Amino acid sequence: MMVPGYVSTSAYAGFWLRFLAYIIDAIILGVFIGPILVGVGMMMGLATAVTALPHGHDPFSEGFPPVFAEFISVFVLVTLGSTWLYHALLESSEWQATAGKKALGLVVTDLGGARVSFARASGRHFAKIITGLIPFGVGYILAGITEKKQALHDMLAGCLVMRKV
Repeated sequence: MMVPGYVSTSAYAGFWLRFLAYIIDAIILGVFIGPILVGVGMMMGLATAVTALPHGHDPFSEGFPPVFAEFISVFVLVTLGSTWLYHALLESSEWQATAGKKALGLVVTDLGGARVSFARASGRHFAKIITGLIPFGVGYILAGITEKKQALHDMLAGCLVMRKV
């Protein structure tokens, strides 16, 4: 219902709604990625390598154990791959949103309000690396202060995060 004299706020999703969606998505991803990484660590014998480390002095004095480097590589690959596919596939799907955004009634669109392609959603996801390089989270805080509530990665990818009204 429109109230006379009331000016409607924009349908753009601001910083705090997006931050809450991020928290929901991080929990969902953690629930799925955590057990995979624990299983990978077990298969690699990571626990055995940790217990075999000498006690009482610097565990890395004789060099970095190769199994740790291997696990870190697997961790990075699984995490990057999972988060990329989660965000890009869901944001380019009919949902136009990750589960966290969908739960809060948010959608990702291009500048014309249309559904984004997988390529654009992928670009938006990887542009978050650049956003994260800006000190003090300013690249993300832009979502709270710009006219269209765009974070830096949204501007780079030509996307908007909208509230369903």
